[in-house]
Order: sequence, then structure tokens, then C-alpha cells
Amino acid sequence: MAELVFFSGTMDCGKSTLALQMHHNHAARGRDGLLFTRQDRAGSATISSRLGLTKRAYEVDDRTDFWVEVLGRRTQGRPVDYLIGDEAQFYTAAQVEQLARVVDELGVDAYAFGISSDFRARLFPGAQRLVELADRVEILQVRALCWCGARATHNARTVDGVMVVEGEQVVVGDVAGASDPHHGEVQYEVLCRRHHMRRMTAAASRALAPDAAPAPQPVLAEQPTLDV
Repeated sequence: MAELVFFSGTMDCGKSTLALQMHHNHAARGRDGLLFTRQDRAGSATISSRLGLTKRAYEVDDRTDFWVEVLGRRTQGRPVDYLIGDEAQFYTAAQVEQLARVVDELGVDAYAFGISSDFRARLFPGAQRLVELADRVEILQVRALCWCGARATHNARTVDGVMVVEGEQVVVGDVAGASDPHHGEVQYEVLCRRHHMRRMTAAASRALAPDAAPAPQPVLAEQPTLDV
């Protein structure tokens, strides 16, 4: 039976790496699949991981219809056994429903990867609909860490180095030249709930205790080199 699976976690927990690994494993067994992404930090039509892995993918926008994408290829003789969608938090609720329809009516596996909540600790619409409709929700086991060493559970946005909790839900950061047109340079950081609620980033912590040892930074567990 085909299934819709949502792989979720904070930033820095290896979502894109796993998406590329899954594509590699399925393709190596002769399955035909499509890769999709939306607003990847590396640019349009690209899936990129923080480990340096990249692969071309189809860029999703508000006009993308997954049902049409798959059915069109099926009618041209292409099997399309699975879909892999990265940055799925940015998909619309309607697009998530299209993924569910593709699974149920066409027997295509759909694997969606994304973060659940935004910098305000509120669910993205796409992530919310995935939680509601997915056959399974998998929380990724690679733990990102807050600067204090605790498990990171929240995503924080900083503008010119200051944590903010208001603004547009989607502003792509962590790339060269990324900025909020109304403010300045945009970056993201993962924090534990306690420090997210206190708006205490690593930089703010160092400012309060400048003579303290450098705070630990979020890290990724070691991942194997992938041939993708």
C-alpha cells in the first residue's frame, strides 16, 4: 500500500540529507521518482543539505498541482513510483491534499520533509495539514542542540543579530545576501523552548556573559557520504 509520510524536525536535524538518501535508495532499486522543493536556501529548483549535498529538483509554487504532475507523466508512459518533497512546510494545504490523493488513487508513495513550526512557534499551514492527513509522522532522530546543550525544539529568527517574534512567516535566511527588506540581515538558529521563550540566542547569551567560555553551537550527528 502506498503511503503519505511526513518527516519532521527542527532545522539542522538532517531532513534534506535524509530526503536525498531516500531518493538514492529508491532509485537504486529501479523505482522511478520525482523530487520537489520550495524555497531552498541554495536557490530555486535545488535540494541542498548542510553537509554540502545538492541535487536538482522541481520547484514548487502556488500553481503546482501534484495530481496533474503525476497524472501527466503517467499518461505519457512514465511510471512515477514515488514523490519526495523537501521544504514541505511551505506547501499549501491544498497541495498536501493533492499528495494524499496521489497516494490513495494512484498508488504513489509520497515522502514529505519539513519543519513543523515557524520562528513564532506556530505551525506552518502545510505542516499542519500534513500532520492531519499523513499515514505516519516521523520525528527525525538526529538531535540539533540549543547553545546551552539542551535539545533544540524551536526555530528562532534573528534580524541584524536580534531575535524577533513578529514579521512575515516566510523569509529565507542563512544564505548569502538574505535579508528582510524592511529590516536587515536574516539568520536562523535552533533553541530549546526555555531560551526561545526568553528570546535568548547564543549571541545574547555571550553579550550577558562576555567572559564566559564560548557557548556550544548546534551540531549534526555524523552522516555517511552519499552518492546522489
